[in-house]
Amino acid sequence: MQETGIVAGILENSRTIAVVGLSNNRYRPAYGVSEYMQRAGYRIVPVNPNEVEVLGEKAYPSLDDVPEPVDIVNVFRRSEYVPGIVEAAIRKGAKAVWMQEGVSHQAAAERAAAAGLAVVMDRCILKEHRRMFRDSASPSH
Repeated sequence: MQETGIVAGILENSRTIAVVGLSNNRYRPAYGVSEYMQRAGYRIVPVNPNEVEVLGEKAYPSLDDVPEPVDIVNVFRRSEYVPGIVEAAIRKGAKAVWMQEGVSHQAAAERAAAAGLAVVMDRCILKEHRRMFRDSASPSH
């Protein structure tokens, strides 16, 4: 479910990332990861009921409140919150659910996959993005 081809496909074919749990706290991993992905050309949509704006983008209290389509739902919440986030991602029509390092929920991953979403668990989107583009820049022979 998490092979390199799936990760590359998600990163290459996505433009909008809804980041669940993103706040204005610059010392939290979600902030640094989202800032990096924004600089890499992705549109970041913060999802946090306690924020109005993060990284220059309007924040929404929940995925259901986001008025535009999203490609990736990037989860920076504890694993016990993942099933509800997956259900919202399915309703939203997201293409992928990405659970950051330390976040995993097998039943929710299976539910997302059964609904046609690509799933990545317990991996950092920033590290995978860097690895993919570093590897693609190296000679192929």
